[in-house]
Amino acid sequence: MVWLARDSCVAAVILLLTVLSPPVALVRDPTPRFLEQYKSECYFYNGTQRVRLLVRYIYNREEYTRFDSDVGEFRAVTELGRRDTICRHNYEISDRFLVPRTVEPKVTVYPSKTQPLKHHNLLVCSVSDFYPGSVEVRWFRNGEEEKDGLVSTGLIPNGDWTFQLLVMLEMVPQGGEVYTCQVEHPSLTSPVRVEWKAQSTSAQNKKMSGVGGIVLGLLFLGAGLFVYFRNQKGQSGLQPTGLLN
Repeated sequence: MVWLARDSCVAAVILLLTVLSPPVALVRDPTPRFLEQYKSECYFYNGTQRVRLLVRYIYNREEYTRFDSDVGEFRAVTELGRRDTICRHNYEISDRFLVPRTVEPKVTVYPSKTQPLKHHNLLVCSVSDFYPGSVEVRWFRNGEEEKDGLVSTGLIPNGDWTFQLLVMLEMVPQGGEVYTCQVEHPSLTSPVRVEWKAQSTSAQNKKMSGVGGIVLGLLFLGAGLFVYFRNQKGQSGLQPTGLLN
């Protein structure tokens, strides 16, 4: 009986394998496969006095790109390793699945020094915290574009993928002149324009005096309201003496 049971189990296993063998055979014959390999090799000479690093990129058993520390750069081994072959092709594929990231720039305009009118100065247009790095900054004086006397720092990375840029305009400001910094960037639906008006020292002092007067008036108003509401609160807390009797 033991041998019969064992024979029955073997027969059942054979039958099961026979039934399952066609699907298994189909699974083992899929569409053509593609193999991407990465190999890193270290070669030591005279102990560890000299070390050579080789990094190989292999596609379907064929090396297409190699980095050699003795050369100091990546080099294509086959046509597939050339940047125009793989990078441009992959960019066209992946670009359709990427969400473009844009960050609007912050624009401020200020003179580099406090100078009276008719004295040489630099007017600074600060463009900060924007992405991507493609940006166009233009200066205008009284509506006319200024192309001479421009100094730029170039793109400065902030370390968080955003950039900043300073574009300075050499000028000798005259009373009443209006300088405008115009910034165009992919994140903006229309250009940003920030104005700076040339004013005499007396005009600036009057403006500051006016601002100071407004601030002082607001402080007095706030103090008066505070005293008023505090007195009102104190009076509402007192009860009439007639109610106590």
